[in-house]
Amino acid sequence: MQELSSQILIIAYGATGFLSFIAYWPTIADLYFHKKQSANISSYALWSSSTGIAFLYSIVILKDLLLRIVMGINFSACLIILFLSIRLKLKRRN
Repeated sequence: MQELSSQILIIAYGATGFLSFIAYWPTIADLYFHKKQSANISSYALWSSSTGIAFLYSIVILKDLLLRIVMGINFSACLIILFLSIRLKLKRRN
């Protein structure tokens, strides 16, 4: 029984990376397609920093492939939103 619950937890955790990206998608779409400033740059700078550190920790310290994938997806999504937000803000200044 413990083996089954461990496998369910592993699958559920793996799914969170993809679900997180789906959750980030509306903001990415607003910024990229609709040119709508819908993300707070300060928040995404902090989230990018914290998920970047977690991603590096998973690579250097833990050596856990599933954690690397989940943290990599979250880090990538945060960076995409951060860069799109900054780019949109800079274009609006000009």
